[in-house]
This record gives sequence, structure tokens and C-alpha cells, in this order.
Amino acid sequence: MLSDTLPLAATANAAAHEGYEAVYSRPATLLSTPMHYCPGCSHSLVHKLLMEVIAEMGIQEHTIGIAPVGCSVFAYEYMDIDMQEAAHGRACAVATAVKRLMPDRYVFTYQGDGDLAAIGIAETIHAVNRGENFLIVFINNAVYGMTSGQMAPTTLSGMKTTTSPCGRSEALTGSPLKIAEMMAQLPGTWYVTRQMVANANAVRRTKKALRHALEAQQLQKGTCLVEILANCPSNWKMTPVESMKFVEETMTQTFPLGDLKLEGRLCK
Repeated sequence: MLSDTLPLAATANAAAHEGYEAVYSRPATLLSTPMHYCPGCSHSLVHKLLMEVIAEMGIQEHTIGIAPVGCSVFAYEYMDIDMQEAAHGRACAVATAVKRLMPDRYVFTYQGDGDLAAIGIAETIHAVNRGENFLIVFINNAVYGMTSGQMAPTTLSGMKTTTSPCGRSEALTGSPLKIAEMMAQLPGTWYVTRQMVANANAVRRTKKALRHALEAQQLQKGTCLVEILANCPSNWKMTPVESMKFVEETMTQTFPLGDLKLEGRLCK
């Protein structure tokens, strides 16, 4: 039996031989365009999960994604759905307009921590406070990934970046911003969770969370936010394996995993 971690080409090649059965194929919603992400980056995996969910729900023709500036700025080249670009940090504002104009569509934003938690924090807070009926997919890798790894609002205390070479100082720059906890406190959120993709079980839980959040749009109860702890091997100066271990063992100490708000009620 083939592993679902094998590349598509390898899977197809092995399946052509007697005695093998193909158990994974690229979802129709994910284009075959080679991705620009650094080797080992979590973005490609999250793209796959999101597109698998959309394919399994049968909503490809009814989904609109909003991608602002950041590492995922070219997401429209990989996701075979309607996509709209947004200025840096303005994804939630654009998503608000799209959802209000086309309330029957499934709408999501796909944002990094530099985008959502820094330049876009005002748009995010006000959209969530209004309870806009869309999904925010928040990729938290604790740095500005696209622009050489500067300190972000989510950078861990003591973590070294290009703009905090001695480590982040809470006395100087404050504590890491916990977006999921902040958004869970606002009355406009319906479902808020923090997950990761650092191991197989976590990948399955993240996919389940993404589906739950998209299905919730049918209820028209408010904003859903799925924060995903991600790695950044290039800017962290780690191998992909080391970076995933860092997510699992270190990032989760500052950003605990799990549901924070479910069906409009705080979980913890």
C-alpha cells in the first residue's frame, strides 16, 4: 500500500505496477503548478488540506479565496477556485465586501502573521467584531517569512530574527500576540481553534478544523478562525525536520493547541 506522503508522480508510477494500489491523488481543486515555497514549508501542506476539504464538500464552484501580500501571495496559482488579491493586511476588508455582495459563496482569507497580526490587525479585529460570515485561515510561523525573517507580532520571547538578533525582548517589544485568544473574546466569532501540521495526527485535526469552519458558514453565525502553527525552515535556519520539531515542542508552549471557541461559546 502506498503512503499518501509520496509525490503524485511517484504514486502514479508505482500504481502502474501490478500489486500496487493508488491511495492518494492530487485533489482536482489543487493545480499541478510547481509551488514557489521553500522546501519543507507548511504552506504547501495547508494548501493541500484546504483544497481537499473544498473538493470533498463539492463547493469548488462556490468558493472564493482572498490572498493578501505575504509568502502566499501567489496562492491563486495553486488553488483552482475563484481568488481575489488584497493589499497587504486588507484581506478581511476585501472578504467582507465579497461575502456581502455574494452571501451564497464560501469565502475565506489566507493570511500570515505579519499580514494579519501586524499591518492587518485593525481590519481583522473590526471584521471579527462585526461577525462577518467568512473563514480566516491564519498561518502563524512567528516571523515575516517573505521579507527575510524579521520579528513579527507572534515571534516567541527570546527568539532570534533578523531584527531581533539577540532574541525578542518582552521589555522592549512586548509579549507574542495570541491572535486566537484575542479573537475568541469577540462576540462576532463562532468557531476559533489553533492547530498545527507538524505530525500526521495534527494534519488530520487541522483538516477537520478547516472543514468544520467552512461548514459553519451555512449557519450564518459569524466569523470562524483557524490558526495554524507553521514552520519557516529558511528564516529559522533549520532543516524542515528540525523546524517541525520546533513547532511541536516549542511553539506550542506559547501557543497551546485546541479549540478556544465552539458554536459561539468559549471553551477555555
